[in-house]
Amino acid sequence: MALVFPGVVAFDLSIAAQVFGHRDERERYDFVVCSERSGRVATSTAFGIDVRSGLDAIEAADTVIVPGFYPLLSVEGPALDALRSAAARGVRIASVCTGAFALAEAGLLDGRAATTHWDEAEHFRARFPRVRLNADVLYVDEGPILTSAGLSAGIDLCLYLVRKDHGERVAADIARRMVVATHRTGGQTQYALRPLPRTAASVRHASGPWPRCGAL
Repeated sequence: MALVFPGVVAFDLSIAAQVFGHRDERERYDFVVCSERSGRVATSTAFGIDVRSGLDAIEAADTVIVPGFYPLLSVEGPALDALRSAAARGVRIASVCTGAFALAEAGLLDGRAATTHWDEAEHFRARFPRVRLNADVLYVDEGPILTSAGLSAGIDLCLYLVRKDHGERVAADIARRMVVATHRTGGQTQYALRPLPRTAASVRHASGPWPRCGAL
């Protein structure tokens, strides 16, 4: 299941939904989205989502995934209490991108290794000095608590969870459906501040550059 906070990053949530909530996975996973209270939840990208379940849904979960959210204000209250209670029961908890801020706010990352989006690394370190942050890796497995780096690294983490649950073949089938690599090497900083290759012009349309957004 996924626990979303206000300003949830829709891309992060869609990763978990595509991996665990796709119709092909219904025999393996029962995917539910919940928030502190059911109803409309704003995303970080100019639209909202309707969430049908509240925090009581976490009581039946064996895995809770927390997508990233913006702005990165301090979160508190029942949602963090639900995460702490789930962790105490031994529930597997994973964050995608800046979702690590919620796990750290709940105290679940104290003394543990973790990662988050490279662009928020210094902010994270300043707020949560008790967490051993590694801003380069794509994901970190600390037993029942796992974290992924920025955005698409959530795909790497979710496929890793599938491999742990059902083996390499099932993870490979999901990766093939999503048209992504089953496993990527290296870390997230290899993608940060990297200039476009000079050959980028070769992908332009034969009649000239692609039109700007809104000019179609």
